Amino acid sequence: MTLSERLNQYQPYALTLLRVIIGLLFMEHGMQKLFGFPAGGHADGPLPTLMLVQGILEAFGGLAILLGFFTRPVAFILSGNMAVAYFMAHQPKDFFPVNNGGDGAILFCFVFLFLVFAGPGLLAVDNRSK
Repeated sequence: MTLSERLNQYQPYALTLLRVIIGLLFMEHGMQKLFGFPAGGHADGPLPTLMLVQGILEAFGGLAILLGFFTRPVAFILSGNMAVAYFMAHQPKDFFPVNNGGDGAILFCFVFLFLVFAGPGLLAVDNRSK
């Protein structure tokens, strides 16, 4: 058995791990915006509407990705959301992502786009009907 064949048998587990970790990281951004947890990020007083919507998308979209619940449609929405976030909030600051703080938005965008095509992997709510 070649190395590629041996590694291929673990692909569903690796995909599941990627989905869970990305869901947790994304949810963390939303929780920070909405509740100030983990520390920082939560402004005193009400959030501006756009920031509130973004926090809700991040917290609940991240939770859906974490659980593998409607993974493909949620990942599609979040991928587009991160593309818009990059061009609205980061790209105007500087052309290069490393200088404008947008590398996270780009990574989230393309990982979510990957999940649209790859699906949820194992241990997902999406798989319960199969």
